[in-house]
Amino acid sequence: MDIRLKWYYRLGFLLLLFIVLFVFLKLQPIWLPIFKITMIVVLPFMIASFISYLLHPVVETLHENYLPRWLAVLIIYTLFFGSVSVALYNGIPAIIHQLRDLTENAPSFANQYREWIQEIQDKTSTWPVAFQERIDTSIVGVERMLDNALTRAVNLGMGIINSALLFAIIPFIAFYMLKDYEKIKKAVWYITPKKWRNGGTLFLRDVDKSLGSYIRGQLLVCVMIGTISALSFWFIDLRYPLLLGLIVGITNIIPYFGPVIGAVPAVIIAATISVKMILFVVIIIALLQFLEGNILSPFIVGKSLHMHPLVIMFALLAGGEIGGILGLILAVPIMAILKVSLLHAKQHFSKDVSDNQLM
Repeated sequence: MDIRLKWYYRLGFLLLLFIVLFVFLKLQPIWLPIFKITMIVVLPFMIASFISYLLHPVVETLHENYLPRWLAVLIIYTLFFGSVSVALYNGIPAIIHQLRDLTENAPSFANQYREWIQEIQDKTSTWPVAFQERIDTSIVGVERMLDNALTRAVNLGMGIINSALLFAIIPFIAFYMLKDYEKIKKAVWYITPKKWRNGGTLFLRDVDKSLGSYIRGQLLVCVMIGTISALSFWFIDLRYPLLLGLIVGITNIIPYFGPVIGAVPAVIIAATISVKMILFVVIIIALLQFLEGNILSPFIVGKSLHMHPLVIMFALLAGGEIGGILGLILAVPIMAILKVSLLHAKQHFSKDVSDNQLM
């Protein structure tokens, strides 16, 4: 009877939670402006925390080899931010130049695109009306998708430029987080209620075990694939090689679908040159996919995620439907955290049931 009553309490709690969420969403006009301001302030700390999380294992390795912590932090900090600064210093002007050139040539690309559309419509004019309507709908959908993607990219770039001073403090925040890691860890430990400390430590340890090496390895693979693709596009004289390589590298973080998404802009640009160039781009993307899937990812990332491919594909479909490209990028990490959360919740509820049965 006590166990049944406990399940009633849990169902009541879930119902109350849904009501609170409904009211919370209805009050969105009140809390959304406050949330945006808070995110602007908190975002540099979140990015710095992520960078510190990536670099911390390397700092710990050097520190365990009898190197003072401050010196280990200084070495890794200098190497990481130094290489990032050099890449940004040399890469940003080139990317801006290629973006400007792409913008200036956009009308000619648009005219060629219209010629393709007209040719497709002429060739399908004798097809049944249902097929023509389906093709027209698909064309409109692709146009809308490309327009939204370009608008988001421009807005993101302008937002980063406008927040340059805010992001300039990230290296300093990351340095102090790495330097005072143990102090921050102790502070979090003391402000956490005692009954949550052990469970929270185990939860964070399992999340790090499941997700940490995957994120670090996947980022390294993306940097390598983006660099190789940019050099390959430059070698075959494809226009905007740095910009297209950057797109390929970023989208490569998406399992399965990433290479296809990253290849679309390169194929579109190649189509404005020649059929031969399209063939070269397709061959490069296929070789990069083979390199990433059979050499780089197994060697660098391994099977650290411990998730079935069907689960990953479900997460990607759900993430893409909810959040677009950003949802695709965040889908797998969120699913990994959700998996660990469900396992811990199952253990917690099983323990409660066992304790009740003993009583």
